[in-house]
Amino acid sequence: MSEQDERAAMTRKTVVYEMPGMDAVTVERDRAYGSSDDGALTFDLYRPPAPTDRPPPGRLPATLFVVGFVDPMFARGLKETGGYTSWGRLVAASGAIAITYAYRDPVADLDALLRHLRENAAALGIDETRMAVWAGSGNGPMGLSLLMREAKAFRCAALLYPFLLDTADTTHVADAARLYRFANPCAGRSIDDVPPEVPLFVVRAGKDAPQLNQTIDAFLAGALAHNLPVSFTNHATGPHAFDLLDDSETSREIVRRVLAFLRFHLLA
Repeated sequence: MSEQDERAAMTRKTVVYEMPGMDAVTVERDRAYGSSDDGALTFDLYRPPAPTDRPPPGRLPATLFVVGFVDPMFARGLKETGGYTSWGRLVAASGAIAITYAYRDPVADLDALLRHLRENAAALGIDETRMAVWAGSGNGPMGLSLLMREAKAFRCAALLYPFLLDTADTTHVADAARLYRFANPCAGRSIDDVPPEVPLFVVRAGKDAPQLNQTIDAFLAGALAHNLPVSFTNHATGPHAFDLLDDSETSREIVRRVLAFLRFHLLA
């Protein structure tokens, strides 16, 4: 299989866990939140199934899937991949709105999206006081930096097998950002900048790249030293993106834990 075929196959992968109600989720695709030189900037909304035995709920909490790869292919197409569409359905089936988006500039366009969501929260049916961040892999620095800038806007964050922060003695995140072409707005920041009021759920894949896991390990040590509200789980035999690649009960249980964490902080 060629590299192009492998990449195409990866975009079709979906989360190895399914739950009731996923097929009944309503998906509103390609809503505009801004524009760029090559067209509209758009986002997708995944809404929970409408109840049949009671009136529709009012505004609902929302989980924002934060992304930050610079490659135009990712910027435009990541929200269409099986991983994001299936996670969106899982979050919506759990009772919250899921938001995925396309972008051109990962930092500026994320700010534009947030402005749009806040200004149109009532029309969109979103409770902007109950929002969460979901970020994984090379999107970790974007998600973490958003929490640093907008701590009061988010109830919690789920960070799956993420690159996080470099320390004074390491450049793992900076090196990976150059290699894999993702934004690193956390450059120069430290564990001291992580807001103490936002609960975090950090998921580690034991068989992931050692350099990535070293950033997680250092982050967790710092978070505990600062007594931050951090939860952690380690999939000891899991590879990177195990939620898509490792069809095991352990993977499914960790996905369930992520959803339970989001439900607890958004819906409890």
